Amino acid sequence: MNIEEFFETCQAISEDITSDLPFDESSLVFRIENKIFAMVDLDEFEKGINLKCDPERAIELREEYNGIQPGYHTNKKHWNLVIPNSDVPDKLLKELVQHSFDLVKRKTKKNK
Repeated sequence: MNIEEFFETCQAISEDITSDLPFDESSLVFRIENKIFAMVDLDEFEKGINLKCDPERAIELREEYNGIQPGYHTNKKHWNLVIPNSDVPDKLLKELVQHSFDLVKRKTKKNK
C-alpha cells in the first residue's frame, strides 16, 4: 500500500471524514467528528500509520505481526503503529483502518 491508497482507504469509509495537518507540515491526521482515528507522516509513510485499536486486540496483533507495534507518540494501550508493506497484509491494514474509525465513531456517539 502507498500513501495514495491509504488516503483513499480512509476517505472511502465515510463522507464525514476530514483530514488536516495540525502538528506540522507532514503529520496528516484523519478525523471523524473532530476526533482522530488515523495519523501518518507524509514524508515517512513507510515508518508506519498510527491507528486506534481495542487494547486486547492490539496485544494479539503485536504478537502475530512484526509490522504492528505499540503506537508512536500515542497511548500505547489504545494505539498501534502499523508498518505498511511489511508482514501486515493490505487487507488487514484496511480492516484496521475501519476498526480504528469504528472505535472513534462509537465514542463520539456516546458523548452526545
